[in-house]
Amino acid sequence: MHLITAGLNHKTAPIGIRETCAFSKGQQRDIYRNLKASPELGGAVLVITCNRTEVYASAHDESRGFAVLEQLLETYSGIRPEEFHQYIYKYTGQQAAAHLFSVASGLDSMILGEQQILGQIKDAYAAAAELDTTDGLLNMLFQAALHTGKQVRTQTGIGRYPVSVSSAAVELCREIFGSLDDRQVLVVGAGDMAALALQNLMASGVRSVIVSNRCYERAFGLAGSVGGRALHLEAIPAELSRADIVIACTAAPHAVIHGERSRAALQEREGREIVLIDIAVPRDIDPELGRIPGVFLYDIDDLQNVIDKSYRERLRAAHQARGIIEKESRLFMKKMTALPVVPVIFALKQQAEQIKREELEQALAKLGAISEHDRQTIAGLAQAIVGRLLHEPVTRIKSTASEDRGSEYARLIAELFNLSLDDDDADHKARNPRQ
Repeated sequence: MHLITAGLNHKTAPIGIRETCAFSKGQQRDIYRNLKASPELGGAVLVITCNRTEVYASAHDESRGFAVLEQLLETYSGIRPEEFHQYIYKYTGQQAAAHLFSVASGLDSMILGEQQILGQIKDAYAAAAELDTTDGLLNMLFQAALHTGKQVRTQTGIGRYPVSVSSAAVELCREIFGSLDDRQVLVVGAGDMAALALQNLMASGVRSVIVSNRCYERAFGLAGSVGGRALHLEAIPAELSRADIVIACTAAPHAVIHGERSRAALQEREGREIVLIDIAVPRDIDPELGRIPGVFLYDIDDLQNVIDKSYRERLRAAHQARGIIEKESRLFMKKMTALPVVPVIFALKQQAEQIKREELEQALAKLGAISEHDRQTIAGLAQAIVGRLLHEPVTRIKSTASEDRGSEYARLIAELFNLSLDDDDADHKARNPRQ
């Protein structure tokens, strides 16, 4: 079988094209039915995220397999074939494996080192497995991809460095306070930026959160999603005397934290530190408030410096990650080329074990009453003979697995020993290569 993949992503296709390939659950089930029914394919897995649509498949023939994948993607996207062709990419073998490993590691994402993609790969694989559209090759591929993605995150720390404004704001708070566990946080705003800031705050250990917004109902809903409480905008000055961190990100056309009431509340702190982070444009916080002792005010330009530094760190981590991906993709290809001989080796060992067991039982029965020591000695002798006899053919089969004649060599061995090859056993061994 040949490993192939075809797809499109944010690098090759504009959002208008990607939208047509963001297939619904119903469409995905239909696509899977067509993939499963194709005689050209042994298995297939769909990977669909907001920025990519890809199909990974095992094919009897590369060109005919690609034809099946392209035809299905074109049909369900509704785009004319001559237009669709310019957006699609196709990979085979190690290149296909390395591509999936890069995706799982966050190196092929719009945001370098994206954290969510590994979970999306896992979900896509689970969905295909549930529909029984995977085979031994794809099982091995996706397990290796998940392993590689985890390895990259563990060894390079590529996801530790913030590359969004909201995550940079939280990172800045961590640098100032260290632990955020006991900090009182006020988030002003209830849009997407505020929700992302809250998500990052909760992931950093914050447990006490207040959300304020012009629309109190939206503030109440967002606060309730994280176990916090909501606040009307006019009540913000009173909270400024108690909060440790304020993150402001409304869409208001003017400052929402300003005036004498806010100034008086900050002065009441008598120098006790408070961090005000304004990530809104236009700004939400009056810049003059940053002159009060103990008040540290940062705007979006200040955060951009954090983001730039983080991106440089991610680039360094990505360089290290590519080395891991190259190593893991080579290892995968070595295992993949050995797949055709796995059932032959498995069947050969099973046959030898069965013959040994039958002959040993007959010999022991003829010997009659003998000591346990003698029984163990005879059993050990039988096992040693079988091991010696199998060693050379098994070694030869494994050594030819990566060569063009590997499959033919395995076929001859199967014919010579009249082996019964069980596909289920072969697939089990492919998923569990250490057995």
